[in-house]
Amino acid sequence: MHKLTSQCFHPAKAESLEQTGLPRGLIVDLVLKYAFFEGTISLADLIERSKLSPNIIQSVYQQLHQERLCESRSYESRISLNSKGRGLAEIALKKSQYIGPVPVTLADYQRAVSAQSLRLDLTADSLKSTLDDLILADSVLKELGAALQSGGTILLYGSTGNGKTSLAERLPRLFHDLIYVPYAVEVAGQIVTVFDAQVHQVESKVREGADPRWLICRRPMVKVGGELRVEMLDTRVDEITRMCTAPLQMKANNGILLIDDFGRQRITPRELLNRWIVPLDRRKDILSTPSGVTFEIPFELLVVFATNLSLSDLAEEAFMRRLHNKIKIDPLSEDLFRELLRRVCNEKQVPCSQDMEDYIVKECSRHSPNALRACFPNDLMTIACGVAAFERRTHGVDKSSFDEAIRIYFAR
Repeated sequence: MHKLTSQCFHPAKAESLEQTGLPRGLIVDLVLKYAFFEGTISLADLIERSKLSPNIIQSVYQQLHQERLCESRSYESRISLNSKGRGLAEIALKKSQYIGPVPVTLADYQRAVSAQSLRLDLTADSLKSTLDDLILADSVLKELGAALQSGGTILLYGSTGNGKTSLAERLPRLFHDLIYVPYAVEVAGQIVTVFDAQVHQVESKVREGADPRWLICRRPMVKVGGELRVEMLDTRVDEITRMCTAPLQMKANNGILLIDDFGRQRITPRELLNRWIVPLDRRKDILSTPSGVTFEIPFELLVVFATNLSLSDLAEEAFMRRLHNKIKIDPLSEDLFRELLRRVCNEKQVPCSQDMEDYIVKECSRHSPNALRACFPNDLMTIACGVAAFERRTHGVDKSSFDEAIRIYFAR
């Protein structure tokens, strides 16, 4: 069960424009854009769209009136922009088409991320229980537990098919608290979007009295593979919408960033480590806005690299030393392989006799003499079940369907 810890950042709701810490013009521009797209909009809708207090929206509403930018129906508390107001809204839209909730200040974001840094209190039993759907050697659990407890970057390496990615993807289970994530952050007049519905899982409504410009979410897990490019590590502006989005590591703050297939990106391992040499060490990252303004954000995340390349192929020793926790994920021993096989058969509701288990282990060893890989049981059983279903075998998977799976899977 997820819950907010007492140490968590708690954003108080701003009751005046001054308390937001934002330039008044930025808020006015957003209100103009809301009204522009809606045609006619109520004050209640402006409050909902902006996530600001009624006092602030009332203040902006009065300014629009004083500057003759809108027409209103006071008895309905609705406004619509006149030609002058629409002109200013169009100018604002040329700068950015962002029309989400009003952003928070960079200082508040920095304070929030630092206050919500990752905290773990692990034991061998709790780690094993959390990862109980994986079959892992005791040595791996021990090394992983030590790495998580001591902090720092983790490199999972070893031959393909042994569960490196599966292990990394389950690490968010270790965290049971919730965090506040802002919709967006204001940096030198630029709005940088942070909340990403594909990354941040909203867990509950904002607490009473809290600033609704923040969402309560589970700690994020950002996964990126071979598509990673150097430009994805800094703020970017969409050429069509003119909206500025946060880089991967900013979206992953207070959570986990998994760099899968490390060494196969469009950015070389050396370039990536050079880019993050300071953030990985000092927990601070320097970004820049599209206009060239540099700013600092906390680098409060667990970075996990997973690779099936040899360490010598990734970078020279001096660079690899910066990845403190290197954990090798080897193929399974025969005993662990059999345990995994029985678990897979049970999950797929496929009867597996001792003779059949022995036969599967023998065939896998014959086709892969140097490694009983963790991927074999699920992959082969999935194919065998498909073969049996297609051939309408009422008795399910048997030696014949498994032989067909072996032929398909280990094709040369």
